[in-house]
Amino acid sequence: MQINQTQSDGLKQAFTVTLPFAELDQKRQARLVELGRTMRLPGFRPGKVPMSLLQKRYGSAVMAEVTDESVNEATRQLLSERGIRPAMQPKVDLVSAGEDKDLEFTLELEVLPEISVPNLGEITLTRLKAEPTDDAVTQGLDNLLKSRRKEIDVTEDRAAVAGDAVVVDFLGRIDGVAFEGGSASDVSVEIGGTGFIPGFAEQLDGIKAGENRTIKVTFPAEYGAAELAGKDAEFDITAKGLKTFETATADDALATELGFEDLEDLKKFIRDRLQRELDSEARQNLKRQLLDALAERISFDVPPTLSASEFKQIWDRLEEERKAGRLDEADKDKDEDTLRTEYQAIADRRVRLGLLLAEIGQKNGITVTNDELNRAIFQHSMMYGARQKEALDMFRKNPQAAEFLRGPIFEEKVVDYVLELAKVEDKAVSQEELTAAASEE
Repeated sequence: MQINQTQSDGLKQAFTVTLPFAELDQKRQARLVELGRTMRLPGFRPGKVPMSLLQKRYGSAVMAEVTDESVNEATRQLLSERGIRPAMQPKVDLVSAGEDKDLEFTLELEVLPEISVPNLGEITLTRLKAEPTDDAVTQGLDNLLKSRRKEIDVTEDRAAVAGDAVVVDFLGRIDGVAFEGGSASDVSVEIGGTGFIPGFAEQLDGIKAGENRTIKVTFPAEYGAAELAGKDAEFDITAKGLKTFETATADDALATELGFEDLEDLKKFIRDRLQRELDSEARQNLKRQLLDALAERISFDVPPTLSASEFKQIWDRLEEERKAGRLDEADKDKDEDTLRTEYQAIADRRVRLGLLLAEIGQKNGITVTNDELNRAIFQHSMMYGARQKEALDMFRKNPQAAEFLRGPIFEEKVVDYVLELAKVEDKAVSQEELTAAASEE
């Protein structure tokens, strides 16, 4: 095998590889001999088919197989002998191949950079710790009671008040023209509740069953439907009835009905759930601190293809947010060149951190076990609710789908490993302070 390196530009490398025809022909002949041992053709005993006939019938097809195998084998040998770690699947192009011709192909690839793992023991982090307040537990209990309340028809002739639900038909117009999704029938709107355009429910205060009313609202600037965002609209309302709510009582009977020993046991369950949420927020904040600290300590180049792929994913999501009217306030006044520059830097950072974490994991023997992957598959399938079995079947029939879950598991295990080496100090904070810190970009 003859190898000629034609490019060495940063992380980009290219080679021309030549394999003599005699070597390929020898492999072809050996393959034809093997084929002839089992070949059955009319007029010939098993294993007695002449080589000339095998060559005529199958020589070209066998040579094509040998060529593919030889290219793959030569590529593996080249990468192994030169200690090259490709960042992506190498690009292979045949230059010359065929009868009585040496096999020549080009190999273009991007290599992984040399990654120097920083001293992880020098990293100093702060783990924020918070506990649910009694008020938060009470609010959690109130939310539970609200979810179990019962609607009761109002039979007396009275106007709607805060806390009532008004059953309405409505028709919306913008500039006098009805718009798609702007009409509905028998919709229950709670006065003082949430879930509608700001100002919609409030303007139903005092309405009576059978009354017609026209209200004016403005769609929020960040409204999900971009064609409606920020626009003024009128809604013709017909009130068809009133309902009030009977709220469940927080007592031992309710707790027992829900499967708990008593009310205190139910409150403990709520407190524990809130604690898990706070612990998750603390983990999120601590991980971000760690990634920031690692990013400050590395500066190697990233493979252009990986960078471009990551940037495309980010930019595609940005375009979706822009079309839906959900673009971050900080980005709204920036021109496209500025946005591209900023998000390219984010893409490079993500790739760089991903390569560093992979290097740390590889050097320290961190892997994802089958049990860990199976647990992740089961947890992911629970998101499908009643279709959980279908999701599990999909993962079984398509192992590649399960591999998408391996990456996040691996990353969390590497993060855990680094946190064990870093200097982590605990700091008690309020529930509100932790939530605010976890939500920071």
